[in-house]
Amino acid sequence: MKTNGIKYPHIASNPRILNGAPVIKGTRIAVRAIAGYYQLGMTPDEILQSLPHLTQSELHAALTYYFDHQKEIDRDLKRNADADHWRGQIRELAAA
Repeated sequence: MKTNGIKYPHIASNPRILNGAPVIKGTRIAVRAIAGYYQLGMTPDEILQSLPHLTQSELHAALTYYFDHQKEIDRDLKRNADADHWRGQIRELAAA
């Protein structure tokens, strides 16, 4: 993935996977999930212990992407943690 001229070799975005949220290539692990673990105070080593199928390069690419897009990803994390938002989504689906 390339953003603002910067290449993120382990990060991809596909509209069919997590609605286009940036993920670690070959996985469904969103960069926002890695950012969430980091915000909880987990170290990179602790994150790798929790997700042992990731390489250090993949994890650090996700953290780099997060730091380069922190405002956007923090907003996404907040929205995804918003229970009222999800209740509204459920109501919309039920009404359809």
